[in-house]
Amino acid sequence: MEKIGFIGLGNMGLPMALNLLKAGHAIAGNDVNPKSMDALVTAGGTAAKNLADVAVCDVILTMLPAGQQVRDVYLGANGLIANAKKATLFIDSSTIDVETARVVAREAEKRGMLLVDAPVSGGVGGAHAGTLTFMVGGPDAAFAKAKPFLDQMGKTVIHAGGAGSGQAAKICNNMILGISMIAVSEAFVLAEKLGLDKQKLFDISSKSSGQCWSMTTYCPVPGPVPTSPANRDYAAGFTAAMMLKDLKLAQDAAKSADAKTPLGAEASKIYDMYVASGQGGKDFSGIIQFLRK
Repeated sequence: MEKIGFIGLGNMGLPMALNLLKAGHAIAGNDVNPKSMDALVTAGGTAAKNLADVAVCDVILTMLPAGQQVRDVYLGANGLIANAKKATLFIDSSTIDVETARVVAREAEKRGMLLVDAPVSGGVGGAHAGTLTFMVGGPDAAFAKAKPFLDQMGKTVIHAGGAGSGQAAKICNNMILGISMIAVSEAFVLAEKLGLDKQKLFDISSKSSGQCWSMTTYCPVPGPVPTSPANRDYAAGFTAAMMLKDLKLAQDAAKSADAKTPLGAEASKIYDMYVASGQGGKDFSGIIQFLRK
């Protein structure tokens, strides 16, 4: 089994690292939160105090908040690319801008290293269950080497194309998700105003042309889907703040590619208002509460 370094042991990163640990790998984890590293150590991993401790690993995964953190960790004199071994495999599962993903990939390639951008879909529940979907960008050789590790953390692993393609797929997917959650929420709010029972609307729409993931798996009203966050006062599986981040990434990408995304732009504005109201830590499906107002 490989020695794996894992940087970013947050709500997603820690359970992903634990699944690799369960698969038999030696995991050295690093995070700004000491409690996260303690949790990894308790499960049988080791704590990496700094980037140098991670750079000695054969495979290095990162799950970081934004593009700037990815640049900080990978690039520069003290970064991973400058200090890791030749032929190291990097897997970056952060959700970031496409340009940063491509810049980091080019620098890794210059030094004879393999790197894939592999953002995920599936939320915290999927991270714990090992059922994540990975959207992977990078050369064929890098994807082939990364796939066995991704299979140990996820259920679906798709090679989307060259460097940055994983990030492109992720932001397009989450733009669909953000828009569809608003549409489903608006429909339930309208049903309430019209006196239509929420369960009746669900029973009809979940089997009709209104069917979508936001309806059948993550229904924004309590009751119809018992596992949805609506039944837990919208405790986050995927926060509204993270949805807003992804919608903004999609808008930035649309501008750079000269693509027209009017619904994506409107969804970004609505989530921006929701987060500004102090609800950024709630699940993104809690947008229905904002729409009611």
